[in-house]
Amino acid sequence: MLYLVSTPIGNLGDISQRALEILRQVNYVVSEDTRHTGILLKHYDIHKPQISFREENERKVLPRLIRLLQEGKSLALVTDAGTPGISDPGYVLVRAAIAAGIPLTAIPGPTALIPALILSGLPVHSFTFRGFPPRKPGARRRFLEVDRESPHTLIFYESPYRLREFLADALEVYGDRPAAIANDLTKMFETIYRGSLAELRARFESEPLRGEYVVVIAGKGYTGATDSALSEEAD
Repeated sequence: MLYLVSTPIGNLGDISQRALEILRQVNYVVSEDTRHTGILLKHYDIHKPQISFREENERKVLPRLIRLLQEGKSLALVTDAGTPGISDPGYVLVRAAIAAGIPLTAIPGPTALIPALILSGLPVHSFTFRGFPPRKPGARRRFLEVDRESPHTLIFYESPYRLREFLADALEVYGDRPAAIANDLTKMFETIYRGSLAELRARFESEPLRGEYVVVIAGKGYTGATDSALSEEAD
């Protein structure tokens, strides 16, 4: 059996009781970073062998994981933070397990995109999650262009190394829309920055950058009206 186990995105107290039970009962924990996962396991006094499974080695390790599952072993797949497969390793293992007829299930829990969305103050009734943009400027702008006409709230992940460049490109592609940026979600210094893309870009020119960021951008045509007002306008 393959378990896709969601783990905390910051605060270790956010893990579910069911997730802990699964981690205690499986034969192996399949981890994006064994050192990072080791901190979580040690915190909850869980002692299980780990198998490293990350983007750099997933194709090499995949056959071993499928073999273990076919032998009847149980595996819990975790990432460094959040839900496996959401901008993290996991997709190829899920696909391979399905193809091999191996049973699998998900243990729901934390993921950064939903807290960022509901804290942004932007419409939540319809949204598009886009994950991490490409690193190169030209590819990133083409990536953003896909949703230029979309009316849905847009959600992106970005690293501190490219946040400024991302904001500059987003402003160029989308214009000066309302937006929000979440940083250190669930941690002691959790911060939500709200404003227009131009205001946020100017702020982060001097703001110290650390940790990963979730950027939430209003869809085309959003004027700041409430969801109920939008519904009335649609009628």
